[in-house]
This record gives sequence, structure tokens and C-alpha cells, in this order.
Amino acid sequence: MRKYIPVYVRFPFFYAMVFALTEYFIDSGDRPAFLKYPIVPIIHVFLIFMFITVEVIMKALDSVSYHLLSEEDKVKFDIESAKPFTQTETFKKWMFKISALKPIEQEKDIQLDHDYDGIKELDNGLPPWFTGLFYATIVFALVYLVRFHIVGDYTQDQEYVLDNTLAEKEIAAYNKTAPDLMNVDKVTLLTEEAALAEGKAIFTTNCVLCHKANGGGAIGPNLTDTSWILGGGIKNLFKTISEGGRPGKGMVAWKESLKPTEIQKVASYVLSLQGTKPADGKAPEGEVWEENRVAKTPTADVVLTDTVTKNK
Repeated sequence: MRKYIPVYVRFPFFYAMVFALTEYFIDSGDRPAFLKYPIVPIIHVFLIFMFITVEVIMKALDSVSYHLLSEEDKVKFDIESAKPFTQTETFKKWMFKISALKPIEQEKDIQLDHDYDGIKELDNGLPPWFTGLFYATIVFALVYLVRFHIVGDYTQDQEYVLDNTLAEKEIAAYNKTAPDLMNVDKVTLLTEEAALAEGKAIFTTNCVLCHKANGGGAIGPNLTDTSWILGGGIKNLFKTISEGGRPGKGMVAWKESLKPTEIQKVASYVLSLQGTKPADGKAPEGEVWEENRVAKTPTADVVLTDTVTKNK
């Protein structure tokens, strides 16, 4: 058998079988087993090493066996080995048997009467590679039939639902931790020193021209008092920085220049300036912003969140 199936055919077939079996029997979820479990590629390497070892041993045994032959047998063996692989009698018999292919010497007996411009047809069998592929599809169909229709493995609908469920879970998990998917609904006030330091650096680079380094205000309003033109609090400030200020005269939108997390950090830093009262600060503008203020009304006590009162 080794004579008729060269090593460059045996080895890919052997490795394909090993790979297919490990992927089939090892439940690795949505990732290939050889990527999810480090032991799998180790097993692959070990089996490849064993294959090479067996090939080397068999080659050595062939060499020893050859040297033990008599001179007459060596000559016969050399003559037989010199024949091309596709010309051996065994291969010919096997090829003609599985494909019903007639040898070229018999083609004159299978010519059809159809003749067009000197071109005649042959009623010969299919090429062996095509016939072998056809038989392989039959084997595959039988395995598929047993696995999915007799044993009752998962259906395509179940596989689709499972893959989509896993994908949705991955997306949800990613959205929880993905920094650049921050938006006005998810933004929270940052108080960590490292985050505020990054926000200060962004503010120093982009905002001091209009608001001064101390936040007291120049062209732009004072950021250190309790009055806000477009609303205070982390959500309103995040939206204002991201989308820009009042049309025609307000601050430009920074969403094209800064990442969402950078806007969150600079907004948190600006809110950390509340109450610093710089000496050269501008007069308050807008309305006083008080979060979670309890407002007394003539009819009832109503809890207001993110409400505003007119600045006196």
C-alpha cells in the first residue's frame, strides 16, 4: 500500500483525519478546539511526530529488507520499482474497476456512431478522480443521514439559534466594557484621580482658549459656578461637549475630535472645578443647576431630578 500511496498523499490525509476527529469530538463552543484548548495543538504535534517516526522506521525496514534479498530478487524489485506509479498493473486494475474506464487500446470498440466534422464520441467511463469524488459524496451523505436524521443531532435551525444567542451574549458583554461605546445614557461621573488627570490634559489642550485654564471663562462661560446655559450634571455636560452648544454662537461639537470616553473624562474634570471660585471668573450665566432637589409646591411635595431654578 505504501508503494501506491506516496507520503505526500498519506500525510495530508492522516492529518486531516486527526484534525477532523478532534474538532468533532471536542466540544469547544463557538471557537475551534485547536485555538480554545492548548492541549489540542500539542496532540496534533505529537501525532505528526509519531507519523514521521513510523515513516522513518518503515523506510529503514524497507532498506534492510532490500539488502536481505538475493541478487536476482533485487533486480526484479528494481525493475518493478522503476515503473511509474500510474503505470503499475495494480493501479490500472483498481482504476478501471472503480470507474468502468476502458483502456486506450479498447477505445475503438466503444466509439459511438455520432460523428461531427471528423470528431467522434466515446462511450467510456468517468475519470477515476471524478468517480472517487462521487463515492465520497455518498459516504458523506450516509454519515450525515445517520448523524442528523437517525441519531438526532442538532438541526440547522437549532444551530442558527445557538450561534445567534452566543453572538448576542458576546455583543452584550462587549458593550458593557467597550470604552468607545460610551453615550449620554451610560455616562457616569468619574472621580478617580487618573481619569481626572486625563480629563485635565484634554481640557488644557482643547478648552483653555475659551474657558481659561482655571475654568473661570473667557469667550466661553464660567465653568466653576452653579449656573449652566444648557444644563449641568454629567449627562447634560457630556451631551453639550459632544453635540456642541447653542446653534450659531455656542461651542463646537467635539464628537468628531474626541472619543466618547475622552468626553466623559473632560466632563468629569470640568465638574470637579465646581466651587473653586477663581478670582478672575466671569459672572454666572444661564440657570442654577441643582440635582435631586426637593421642590415645595402649593399642592404636594414633588421630588425633582436634574431640575433648574432661575438664577437671581
